Amino acid sequence: MEIAELYKLYLQHPAIQTDTRKLQAGGLYFALSGANFDGNTFAKEALEKGAAFAVIDNPAYAYNDQCIAVNNVLATLQQLANYHRRQFTIPFIAITGSNGKTTTKELLAAVVRTRFITYATEGNLNNHIGVPLTLLKIKPDAQMAIIEMGANHQREIAGYCEIAMPTHGIITNCGKAHIEGFGGIEGVRKAKGELYDFLREHDGVIFRNTDLGYLQSMAHGIRQQVTYGSADATYIGRPIQDGVFLKVASLSSHTETTIDTHLVGAYNFPNVMAAIAAGLHFGIAIDEIKTAVAAYNPDNSRSQWLVKGSNKIILDAYNANPSSMRAAILNFAEADLPNKILWIGGMKEMGADELQEHKELVTLIANYQWQGVILAGKEFKDIHNGYAWFENSADAATYIKANPPVNCSILIKGSRGSKMEVLMESLGG
Repeated sequence: MEIAELYKLYLQHPAIQTDTRKLQAGGLYFALSGANFDGNTFAKEALEKGAAFAVIDNPAYAYNDQCIAVNNVLATLQQLANYHRRQFTIPFIAITGSNGKTTTKELLAAVVRTRFITYATEGNLNNHIGVPLTLLKIKPDAQMAIIEMGANHQREIAGYCEIAMPTHGIITNCGKAHIEGFGGIEGVRKAKGELYDFLREHDGVIFRNTDLGYLQSMAHGIRQQVTYGSADATYIGRPIQDGVFLKVASLSSHTETTIDTHLVGAYNFPNVMAAIAAGLHFGIAIDEIKTAVAAYNPDNSRSQWLVKGSNKIILDAYNANPSSMRAAILNFAEADLPNKILWIGGMKEMGADELQEHKELVTLIANYQWQGVILAGKEFKDIHNGYAWFENSADAATYIKANPPVNCSILIKGSRGSKMEVLMESLGG
């Protein structure tokens, strides 16, 4: 079936699903397959649950005329998403980077929704499946779209750009994330820079952080640049630390406006500034931006401020790499909080740099006085420097249950694979 024909069916049945457990009656089921599963085997179940059609790539599972056989289900999903994208002439803002892309996306969405009907990536569905699914959820009433793009190898962002065709873009930063797949920091910049490459070729607009000098060289040749940062930018601001929460003083029309946030740490300053800059660029008043940013509350273990019994917790355990880990620890060390405890999980996808990066992390921790430190993960096995060490977070949680902290301030930070959130759960309350 040609994509144009499939698109007609999509318009009649716009609910797309790849998981029969979440299927909506009357929708389209795409039988995606992976290393350990074959979505074709669930086609019959999808139809029995009310799917209008099942898109498959194994004709053996074509039970009836509701099964649409294609060469490759994933490729078809991506082509359908691109076909849908081409029906719009609205701004499509792509966001990528090593750290902060989801927070930036959520802040930006909160800001532009004050003025525009906006569709944005849900959660962090930012991969080869999430990007097309996000595009296919955009309805005809859309006035703005925000697409988050994650990557762990070269040419991945370039591929997403071909599907989503962004008109605007933000690279939050290029840090030491997914080093194993990118092959070093220069590889990270090259991969993230694929967004700039697309926008340069298509005369798009970028929002660039002037506090990160390397972004200037990466953006060479891009005609339309809207800059933000603490100096030498179109939109200038400065971070204000108010207890644990960040405030941002934004200079707009020669007037400084203080914007409250529920974000922990000055390292979120560029995320807020990106949302401010984009909002002002699209004609949103600073007071509207102020209200939208102040109303945003982070969730899903991203810089969350929580209270458990007598303890106050910064839960930042959705992801971690050397750049974000260092920023979080330094911010916590400087915060005016009593009885500080670190619960740190191993950083994943470090490749050959794993040992050295964890050594440097332990050295950083040792520069400060802490009420206590727990290191969890095999990455710290031979370098824990006398701190409490556990092979995994489950063992650490068992220890915490038997030795609960009282009246402490706790930073919980680690890669998603380290499952550091279970340490918070061990506190109860």
